[in-house]
Amino acid sequence: MATEGTENSMKTACEIRVRFNEVDSLGIVWHGHYLKYFEDGREAFGRQFGLSYLDVKQQGYSIPIVKSSLEHKLPLKYGDLLTVETSFKNTRASKLVFSYRLLNAQGQEVCVGETTQVFIDLASHQMALSPPKFLEDWKQQYGILNA
Repeated sequence: MATEGTENSMKTACEIRVRFNEVDSLGIVWHGHYLKYFEDGREAFGRQFGLSYLDVKQQGYSIPIVKSSLEHKLPLKYGDLLTVETSFKNTRASKLVFSYRLLNAQGQEVCVGETTQVFIDLASHQMALSPPKFLEDWKQQYGILNA
């Protein structure tokens, strides 16, 4: 059982090759692309665990990011292979929190971070104050119980 604010076994990993258009004039990945790598990780997580942006939209919600944090540790360069590890962090609130570890081909941490997304009802354009029923059902399906 995962308690609030803790990571659990719901983790994905996806590999990305750094593309030419992601590097700056110094030949290193421009800092803004790390958020895109986080998004790649969230999309991989959503596909694996049935919580993709399209799944959420079919339930009548959007999930914009309201908070993101990053800590850069090592640079990435054109052609580097990186692994994005994405972990779901459980919370009682009506939000999704993910943590990320980006690793280079040598297994070194390149960047770590976290994002927070809230649920917006597509019909009313209002933020959901309590977790949507489909999210509670999803948590139950995966044995994620709030403490």
